[in-house]
Amino acid sequence: MATVEVGTRPSYVALRALARRAFADARVRTAAFAYLFALYSFIQPVGYRHAYPDAAHRAAFAHSFAENVGLRLLYGAPHRVETVDGYTAWRVGGTLAIAAAIFGLLASVRALRGEEDAGRTELVLSGIVGRRTLSTAAAVAIGGGIFTLWIAELAGFVVGGLPVAGSAYLALATASAAMVCAGVGAVASQLAPNRRVALELGGALVGLFFLLRVVADTTSGAGWLRWLTPLGWAEELRPFSGLQPLVLLLPLGVSVLLLACSALIAARRDIGAGLLPERDAADPSLHLLSSPAAQALRSSRGALIAWTGCVAIFAFILGTISNSISSADVSAGVRKQIAKLGVGSIATPTGYLAFVFFLVTLSIVVFACTQVGAARDEEISRRLETLLALPVDRRRWLGGRLVLAAVAATVIALTAGVFAWAGAASSGASVSLPRMLEAGANAVPITLLFAGIAALAYALAPRAGSGITYGLVAVAFVWQLVGSLVSASGWLLGLTPFAHSALVPAQPFDAVGAAVMVAVGAAAAIAALLLFERRDLVGD
Repeated sequence: MATVEVGTRPSYVALRALARRAFADARVRTAAFAYLFALYSFIQPVGYRHAYPDAAHRAAFAHSFAENVGLRLLYGAPHRVETVDGYTAWRVGGTLAIAAAIFGLLASVRALRGEEDAGRTELVLSGIVGRRTLSTAAAVAIGGGIFTLWIAELAGFVVGGLPVAGSAYLALATASAAMVCAGVGAVASQLAPNRRVALELGGALVGLFFLLRVVADTTSGAGWLRWLTPLGWAEELRPFSGLQPLVLLLPLGVSVLLLACSALIAARRDIGAGLLPERDAADPSLHLLSSPAAQALRSSRGALIAWTGCVAIFAFILGTISNSISSADVSAGVRKQIAKLGVGSIATPTGYLAFVFFLVTLSIVVFACTQVGAARDEEISRRLETLLALPVDRRRWLGGRLVLAAVAATVIALTAGVFAWAGAASSGASVSLPRMLEAGANAVPITLLFAGIAALAYALAPRAGSGITYGLVAVAFVWQLVGSLVSASGWLLGLTPFAHSALVPAQPFDAVGAAVMVAVGAAAAIAALLLFERRDLVGD
């Protein structure tokens, strides 16, 4: 059905109402990211002052630590890290720019393709609201979410003692990655036939952005690659170290262009379709249709392959640069402060890999949570309603999903261990393959714990389950970093599951902690199965 814009006032009222609704629908995810941004931006300047209290310690850090290739991979190229603001710009800019890119992608796909898949876009367009108003409302809501992150990050910097003007500019540099990736998500939403494919397309491009930034920051003569990625543009803005505000024209221009292209494509395609063909357009195949669990594997195998490949490549890169850490001139004072953060020593290849596997573990945990989120997508799309109308047991269906998530997470974890070892071996580092396999396996217990918690949240509160899960993961991970830094008491540190995950291979595997986490995760999963069996299906 064709729709028209009826008058300026009705169009404005509809725009405001739609934007407010879209922003409210994303409030849980926005709040979780805002919490992460505020806390992380606060602890960096505060932690730096505690770890390096005088000029001598800061100069030693800048000389022996900040120029390390391995840290460039994680945080980007350092500038003026002998100062509090320069160090903060390096650590926060390198980390939160990636988080902002992910937020922009998720927000855009949710506001555009997610609404369309749920059938609400068709209902809205059947009234007096046109596609231009709908696209503008989505852009306004996404912009509101990015603005919220900017405010949260700015507040963290200011409370942490940084100047307001510089803090605002640094937060803007971080948010610029979110603007571009929101545009990427908007275009992917028009190309893809559904939300899942849109996330896969957008996620692949965000991964490419990160890879380009890594190569630019770790390879001599490849700095020009920063100009091909929004993560590089965030670096080139140079907060607190030779400002280059004109670089802002790049993310602003590209994001506007991408959003305009998205709106143009949306105005010319049918609702529920994408420019890319549906899988149904391919030749029919009965492969992996023998059970609900097999069908879940069939529908998510593309995502499984993508996650495994990305983690494997990342682990291999980490392994190849681990040998450069062993010769780094890291002072005893620096090693002591790193130990306080709970990440162990990074003065050897083994210690460095233990440090970075803390981040690999986080990515595997997030993967398991996305698999539970895929179960929620089945419910939203009404496919689950059709499936359960058949002689399919509810507990068997959800249990199959959880088993798939556990097996896939284990495969990804062990693959990461193997590729990290291969990378280390290729650079001549002496790292044991069995120990790296143990490091990979070490990520499995905490993954199973959060998978069980995610399933329980989904069974109890299906609409808010994903937000609750990701919020808990973010709080637990950040508290692991902050708690040690502020010298919190032992029982407070023990509240985060990450505190009970040993830093393998630098430390021995904690069998007791692993057993407890697996037991708690299993109990949460069993409770989720029982609760899911008794509740009604809930749409979006």
